[in-house]
Amino acid sequence: MKVNIIGRQMNVWSEMKETIDEKLKKLDKYFSDECTATVTLSSKHNRKCLEITITASGIIFRSEVEDETFRNALDKAVYSIERQIRKNKTRLQRKLRQGAFDNGIFETNEDFEEEKEFTIREKTFSLKPMSVEEAIMQMNLLEHEFFVFKNDKTDEVCVVYKRHDGAYGLINTQQ
Repeated sequence: MKVNIIGRQMNVWSEMKETIDEKLKKLDKYFSDECTATVTLSSKHNRKCLEITITASGIIFRSEVEDETFRNALDKAVYSIERQIRKNKTRLQRKLRQGAFDNGIFETNEDFEEEKEFTIREKTFSLKPMSVEEAIMQMNLLEHEFFVFKNDKTDEVCVVYKRHDGAYGLINTQQ
């Protein structure tokens, strides 16, 4: 696994880089060598924030954790990604490294309930061209966490969403 470590408005010391590499090696058993992990460290309001994003075989695993120390946040984030893998073991078996789930890797004291069938509720609606501001207003009026719309400037399908920090995000699509 190739690991990229980024410090947002801070320098990441070499001891922390070594700790991150060591902790992420726990996940090597699931991923092939072509996968990449990006670890972003930042400090917000005297809290340490650590985000891990792993891209493997077209699948993205992500965990963002805030804690008092980066080491605690790292432990929680690695545990969260491992939990995601375990919950979706059956679906991921074809996509991840061959034999990743053999040899009793999941023989632990912890009880991870595997994700069952997905319950899908389907909706159909017409895409009305609108500005990003209109889409955010519409999302808020519907009290949704996200809203799909056609951008009136680019004529592309986009998604606006409400972030955990109260800000808004915009996802643009590419053809």
